[in-house]
Amino acid sequence: MSGVTKVFDGRQGRVQALEPIDLDIRPGEFVSILGPSGCGKSTLMMLLAGLIPMTAGEIRVEGDKVDGPTPDSGIVFQRDVLLDWRSALQNVLIQAELRKSDMTKARARATELLSMVSLDDFHDAYPKELSGGMRQRVSICRALLHRPRLLLMDEPFGALDAMTRDQLQIDLLRLCRDDKMTVFFITHSITEAIFLSDRIVVMTPRPGRVEQIVDIDLPRPRRLAMREDPKFIEYTHQLTGIFKSLGVFREE
Repeated sequence: MSGVTKVFDGRQGRVQALEPIDLDIRPGEFVSILGPSGCGKSTLMMLLAGLIPMTAGEIRVEGDKVDGPTPDSGIVFQRDVLLDWRSALQNVLIQAELRKSDMTKARARATELLSMVSLDDFHDAYPKELSGGMRQRVSICRALLHRPRLLLMDEPFGALDAMTRDQLQIDLLRLCRDDKMTVFFITHSITEAIFLSDRIVVMTPRPGRVEQIVDIDLPRPRRLAMREDPKFIEYTHQLTGIFKSLGVFREE
């Protein structure tokens, strides 16, 4: 993306959500967007998905200009937005139905994905019969059904308890590794961003702009014990220091 800006017009006048943003994401890279509430992280994702128009600038995905919804992307929101009247498997397959895909192949792919996130026994369960973590697993499987070039995730684990969140982070990394996906991941959590990412894009309070990009040099596959590693702790201190300098954290 090059020179991407977004201004909203509302009852209180014009609001500058994003100042010009330049960012290149490499194929197969896991990039986290880290910043405080209201800094424009979700707006940036919506622009990348082609769901809202940008005020200025240009976005390209593998050379293709984004000027509307991008069908080759997969999106996971903080809420799972499952359809209550469809089973877990049927919720995953809704993408194939909308795309008019080969349903035999889609069903095999959906079954494989649900197995990969330990939902083998819940294909026929309805959302009300699933825990929050299970529902979000179904949502992730739905986004991955068509093997997207780019996976966009907006605080997908933010509403979950700590243990479920840890497991879903591990599940996500495994799915990304197997499908060699490019991931654009939004989070408020410093430790989550470090654990998942190849690079972390630190954004300022509104109007959002890129303050710094931090490369995360930690081995893969990632393990939970890695969070106790001195290098992991060093990254935590570095990122915390950046947000202190921006006035996001105030200890006095």
